[in-house]
Amino acid sequence: MLTAPLHGRAAAEEVERECEVPAAGEPFETASPEEVGLDGAAVRDAVSFADGRLRTSVRVFRHNCLVATGALNFLFDAVPANIWSSTKSVVSLAAGIAVDRGLLDLDAPIGTYLPDGWADAEHSAITTRQLMQENSGLQAGIAGEVASILLDTDVVRAGLALPIVHEPGTYFEYGQRNPDIVGFIVERAVGEDLQAFVQREVFDPIGIEPGTYIWLRDRSGHSYGYANLFMRPPDFARIGLLLLGDGRWNGDRVVSSAYLTDATKPSVTNPCYAMLFWTNDTPCISPDVPARRTVDAPAMPGFGEDAFATVGFLQQNNFVSPSRDALVSWTGFGGDVSLDPQTLLTANPNSELYHEFFRRLAPAYGDGTVVPPYEHGVSLEVTPETVLDIRMTLGALGVGPFAPQDCLVLTCDGELPVTGLVQNGTALIDLLANLAGTTAGG
Repeated sequence: MLTAPLHGRAAAEEVERECEVPAAGEPFETASPEEVGLDGAAVRDAVSFADGRLRTSVRVFRHNCLVATGALNFLFDAVPANIWSSTKSVVSLAAGIAVDRGLLDLDAPIGTYLPDGWADAEHSAITTRQLMQENSGLQAGIAGEVASILLDTDVVRAGLALPIVHEPGTYFEYGQRNPDIVGFIVERAVGEDLQAFVQREVFDPIGIEPGTYIWLRDRSGHSYGYANLFMRPPDFARIGLLLLGDGRWNGDRVVSSAYLTDATKPSVTNPCYAMLFWTNDTPCISPDVPARRTVDAPAMPGFGEDAFATVGFLQQNNFVSPSRDALVSWTGFGGDVSLDPQTLLTANPNSELYHEFFRRLAPAYGDGTVVPPYEHGVSLEVTPETVLDIRMTLGALGVGPFAPQDCLVLTCDGELPVTGLVQNGTALIDLLANLAGTTAGG
């Protein structure tokens, strides 16, 4: 057992407990809140609040020690759930490893990595960094981009067929095709299927075993980069602990500190967005659901200015605070109650759910941090063209003005792609067999 110097409210002569991260198949090491310098009553109050707000799994860590869990964890921990856009952060980790190995240059034109003929000169000049910062300039329409899920002929080529409506690098517009293209760029850079690369280089080191999750692909076999990674909540928390450990796991380096610093640094076009991670900076520009908004409130009040998060639809989150040496990992089905359409759709970074949870958690650190009550105006503005653009859905199916060249009505290059459907089916069978075995053995 390791110890760490106390900070915050604890006396200087005392030490706080520090835990080891677990090996594959092993549980998280636990401690009481008091053992890691936290006020237990405040921690329990925050977790109880989360339990009452549709959080199906909750874990609070400090110094790698699990100090609190949600009331429903026992029901949902064995069930892989879609972590939605937190998948983007997994893609970012894969990109980081490729960068660390000198295989990927984030600032090189993506045409460097694309097959010949897949993009014109204008699209080829976009950089991977711009795709990851969601300022590539590609037209976006969130619901339209996801409406064709599993029927998508080729999400990479569909993304490269989208018009460039802003000068790349100058305008934040949250879209789904950007990370889809990034995942493919990583594949091309490392010369390997993205999922195989992630399993070996990210999941194996931190104890996420094959057959315990499913990551969906389009019909051509490209992994969705924007979402559709289904995993168990404890494994989702392992990703959070890797981030909290600055890319190290039990002393072994998985991804470099230099990359994570870069990947979680506020971007010029949106201070609260980095490279497929959200930050605690302001002002913060929201996704265009149902309309683009700019807010001045930090997403994770009292959790440290250096806090960052993986953020998925319906609030699938890993909240990471390096300065607090703390992680909150949770999944669920929304939980905001603010009478604002964007907040209810979990698309507002000024989330009432986040704010109230961290307001209750802040006293646990004993450093006098006080988070004021939640304040948020209501906007009924809607910009339909950025929410549901049917041209994007049709384009992914090979129809209309956004269809990739040589793709027509569910076919590309004259062929009916089914590779991804077979891969999805095989992965699902493996997952169900694993779940059945776990149930029978446990």
